Amino acid sequence: MNSSEDLRHLLLQINRKSYPAYKETRGVYSFPGYTLSIDHVQGDPFAAPSKISIRVSGKQAGFPQKLYHTKETRIALQDYLIRQFHRQIDRYNFKAKGSGKSGLIAITCCRQEVLERTACTLDASTGNLIVRLEVGFPANGRTINSQELIKIFFDFLPDCVSRALYYKNLNAKDLEKNCHLAEDQTYIRSQLKERGLVAFVANGSILPRESGISPRPMKQGIPFLSPVSLEVTMSLPHYGEMKGMGIPKGITLIVGGGYHGKSTLLKALELGVYNHIAGDGREYVITDEDAVKIRAEDGRSIKNTDISLFINDLPNGKDTSSFCSEDASGSTSQAANVIEAMEAGSHLLLIDEDTSATNFMIRDELMQRVIHHSQEPITPFIERVQWLAREKGISTILVAGSSGSYFHPADTIIQMDHYRPTDITAFAKKEAAAFPAIQPSVPEKLQPDFNRKIYPDAGFREERRTKMKTQGMESILVNHESIDLRYVEQIADPEQVNALSSLFRFAQLSIFNGKMTMQEAVGMIMQKLDTQGLELLAEGGRVAPNLAMPRRQEIFACLNRCRSLCIKS
Repeated sequence: MNSSEDLRHLLLQINRKSYPAYKETRGVYSFPGYTLSIDHVQGDPFAAPSKISIRVSGKQAGFPQKLYHTKETRIALQDYLIRQFHRQIDRYNFKAKGSGKSGLIAITCCRQEVLERTACTLDASTGNLIVRLEVGFPANGRTINSQELIKIFFDFLPDCVSRALYYKNLNAKDLEKNCHLAEDQTYIRSQLKERGLVAFVANGSILPRESGISPRPMKQGIPFLSPVSLEVTMSLPHYGEMKGMGIPKGITLIVGGGYHGKSTLLKALELGVYNHIAGDGREYVITDEDAVKIRAEDGRSIKNTDISLFINDLPNGKDTSSFCSEDASGSTSQAANVIEAMEAGSHLLLIDEDTSATNFMIRDELMQRVIHHSQEPITPFIERVQWLAREKGISTILVAGSSGSYFHPADTIIQMDHYRPTDITAFAKKEAAAFPAIQPSVPEKLQPDFNRKIYPDAGFREERRTKMKTQGMESILVNHESIDLRYVEQIADPEQVNALSSLFRFAQLSIFNGKMTMQEAVGMIMQKLDTQGLELLAEGGRVAPNLAMPRRQEIFACLNRCRSLCIKS
C-alpha cells in the first residue's frame, strides 16, 4: 500500500500533463485514520466522474456494536452515515475549480426510504466501513490541474471523513434514536402476521406529501387518527405504547369523496414496505413486506403467463394458460400483474380504481343481463377477490370512488373524510343489502401454472459487450430495447433500477439456464444477495457506488417486462 505522501508526490509530478496521466493514480493510499482507494479514473473532465472508496477500520470508526447488531439496524446506520457524509461534502462540492466535472464530490442523495446501498457498507463482524463516492478530477481544458485535486484529497475529504464517519464526532443520541427507530419498525412488521394484520398506520402520521414531486411531508398536514374500531396498540421496544389503525387480513375497501385522502393513504401503504427516516411522517406506516401495487399497463409485454384465472375462451381460441402479448390491453395487463404478484409470493394486493381497467375490476348486473357471461371472456376481479383471500391467503386493499359493488365482498370498509378515516363497514353493508350482489365464483383451475423457464441470451456471453443504461426510475435500456418500469410504482429510488440492471446482467451470465423456473431463478438471486449483498454485482473487482437493494417483487417485475427475454412454459 502506498502512503498519502506518495499520492501527493505523484499528483505534483503529473501536474499540467494531458488528462490521461491521471490514470497513474489508480491504487490504494494510506491516510491518517483511513485508506483511500482510487478505483476508476475518468477519461476526461467531461466524462463520468472517477470512482473513489474510503475504508475506515472498525477500531478507528468506533461505532458500538449495539448500533448495527441486526440487519435492520446495520442498514439504518449505513443510511445515517451516507446522509451525514452527503451533508459534509456539500460544503466542498465544486470548491476545486476546473473544466467539466472538475471539483465534483458526490455520494448518493438518499430519499425518504431507508435502503441498503453500496454507497456505504459496514461489516457486521468487524465494524469496518467502506464509503463509495465519485470525484471529478480537476483540469483546465484537458490539462491536469492536480493542485486542485490535492485540495480535495488532502483538505476536503479528510475533514468530511472525520466529521461524518467517526463515532466520537457524531451525535450519540441521534445515532441511538436512529437505531431504536429501526428496531421499532422491525418489531411492528413482525407483529402484523401475529395479529392477523396486513398494515399498520400510527396515529399522528402525516401522510400527505409537500407536493406531487416532493416526497417530504406536507407542512401543517392533517395528522392521521385511527377509527376506534380499528385501533390497535403496539408495545414497541423503545417508543413504548403506540396506537394506530391496524388493517386486518381479508378485503379492505377505502372509499370517500375526491381529494379526501384515499389515494394518499394507499400511496403511504405502497411505500410502507420500506422503513422510513425519522421526520418523514410515515416512519410508523408499516405494510406487509411482500405487498404489490396492481394496476393496468396498456401496451406492456406478457410472456407465457397463465392468466386463465381471469381470462378464458377468447374468440380467436388463443391459449390463456400460457398467454403472450407484445401489446397487452388494460384488462389483460392487470390480470397478468395479479398472477405475476402471486408468482412472486405476494400476500397483499394494493389497487386503486383510478389506475385500473374497469372491465377487469367489475361487470355490473345490467351489463351481465345484456351481455351474457358466456359471451364475456373476462372474469372480473370482484368474482375472484374472496376466493383469493379465503383460499390463497392473498388480501386486497382497494381504493374505490365510483362503484359500490365491492361493498358486498369487503370485510372492512374505511371512509376517508378530510384525511380522517372512519370505519363505515356496518353502515355500508346495511345500505348494500338493498342492491344485488355480484356472485363470487371459484375458478376451475385452482392454481395458476408458474412453470415458466428463462433461457439465457447468448449476446451477453459473446465478446461483443451488451450495452445497458438506466433512465431514472422509468426504464432500463438493453442495447436498443427498453424495459419499461414506469408503472412499477413501488420502486422508491433510481439506485434500485441501477441494481436491477446489474442483476439482469448477472442473471444472464450466471443464473438463467433454461432449466430453472422463474421462481427458482429469482430465489437463487435473492439467496446470493442475502449472503453477499450488493457486492455480488461487482464488475472487474469494482463495486458501483450507486446501487440500492430492490425487493424480490421488483426483480420479478423487471424480468416480466423485458420483451427480449426468452421465457417458455
